[in-house]
Formats: sequence, C-alpha cells, structure tokens
Amino acid sequence: MTEAASSLAPGLYVVATPIGNLEDITLRALRVLGSADRIACEDTRQTQKLLHHFNIATPVLSYHQHNERQRGAELLALLQQGQRIALVSDAGLPGISDPGAEIVQLAIAAGISVVPIPGACAAVTALAAAGLDTTRFLFVGFPPSRPGERRSFLEALRAEPTTMVFYEAPHRIVPTLDDAIAAFGAERRVVVARELTKIHEEFLRGTLGEIHAALNRRELIRGEITLLIAGACPAETASAANAAQQSIQSRLAELKKLENLDEMDALKRIARERGLSKSEAYRELQRERSRKSP
Repeated sequence: MTEAASSLAPGLYVVATPIGNLEDITLRALRVLGSADRIACEDTRQTQKLLHHFNIATPVLSYHQHNERQRGAELLALLQQGQRIALVSDAGLPGISDPGAEIVQLAIAAGISVVPIPGACAAVTALAAAGLDTTRFLFVGFPPSRPGERRSFLEALRAEPTTMVFYEAPHRIVPTLDDAIAAFGAERRVVVARELTKIHEEFLRGTLGEIHAALNRRELIRGEITLLIAGACPAETASAANAAQQSIQSRLAELKKLENLDEMDALKRIARERGLSKSEAYRELQRERSRKSP
C-alpha cells in the first residue's frame, strides 16, 4: 500500500468529475481516485479516459442504473470489509440525475462513512452564468420523455416562483420547449446552456418563444443540455392560485373565452393544472353541473 493510499480512510467517496473540460477536476478528486482501492463508475470506458489522462491505475467496476441493486450489495460488502471505494458518474456529481443515490443510502444505513468530494455540476454551472434569479432555485432534473406526461409535469410547475433547472436530451429539447410554451407562455424567460465547459459551449438567452424558434431552425442539435426557466412573477402565481380555487365549470368557461379553446382541450388543461386525470376532471365537471341543475 502506498503512502497516499494509507492516508485515505475507509469509506465511500462520492467524487465529482469534469462535465467537459478535464482541467475542472480538483486536486482532491485526483488524490482520492488514485488512492482508492477501486472506482465504481457509470461507464468504465468513459472513466478510463479520465483515469488514463491523469495516469491513474486504480481498478474500476461498473455501477449503473441497470445493475444498481446487484452491484450495490457487492460494493456494500467491500465497504464493510474496510475498503475505500470512489464513486463517480460519467460527468458531474454522482446521484444528481445519475446513479449513486442507492449505494449512498446503503452505506449510511450500514454506518459507513460517506465523504463528498465536490466539483463540477452542470446545474449550478449553468445557473451561475444564466443571468436569471439565483436567490433560490428548483433543480428538477429530466422531465418525462412522453409528451403527455411531460406536458402535465410542466403544467404543475406553472406557478413555481423560483428559477427552475432541468436536464434534457438534445433530440427532445425542441418538443420540451414547445410544451413549456404551453405551460408557461411564450414570454417566460429561458436559458439553454449547451456543451458546458467544452469547445462548443453555448448559452441561448431569451423568451421561450425566441429560443424555441432559434433551435427549431437548426437541422441538428448536439451535446448535453441544461435548461433554465425563470420562475413565475407574482401576478402569474396569483393567477394560478385563483384558477385552482375556481370551480371546474367556471375555469372551463374562462379558458374557452380567453384562449378560444374547445371544451375538450380546456378540460385537458384543467386536468393538468390540478394534477387530475382527464376522466376525473370530467366527472367533477358533471357533478358541478348536476348540483346547479334544477
């Protein structure tokens, strides 16, 4: 055992790795990765590129969403034997929209030391340069991939007053912006941060309508994307609260008049706003109508 390895206490080390530029790794992260008994990583090929760049020869083993349960038990057994395990994801902090939370919970439950090694995180990196309010923010992670679920998911955040931070795949960013316009309106401020810390790093700042149009004109969108959407202004929050307090029948009439929606589309909107299924909203509408009928 080397002197560096002997100075590293047994336990689980949650290590942040660069999200693009390899120079963003910390000296502490390099010491831990070089001193650990082994490194549990999301993709061994991706991690080996990082280790090779810094001449680190620590053995690696895979730990990803498809083997978390089985490999988690193996890692826990090694930790209970007193080993030093470094946990990494492909980029950024493990457990933040990446595998890692489960083994952290297992280690804590078993009384094993869990040590965070801070570093790059796409959400905070994008937020720092976005130009939106950073007093408070809500990290949302990846929205649902299915259009209907995604629309409902975003509708539920309509009145959120803080800046919202999402991750999204490049092939889904335009449909997601389309759904965001339906949920928040085309004038809501938004920032798309693409390929953070890499050669082709890009920030697109503007309204939802402007950024949707700009990306929709591109033939191909590549790279990791962080999407930031400004929080609702007080008037929007109050409007959403008032809408939630309205009867379904009253809200239905309002949407038909103000947004020229037909009854079915208006009912779908109300269901999303209130976290109901369309059939539940329809049944409540029928109950309201029956109570008012003579």
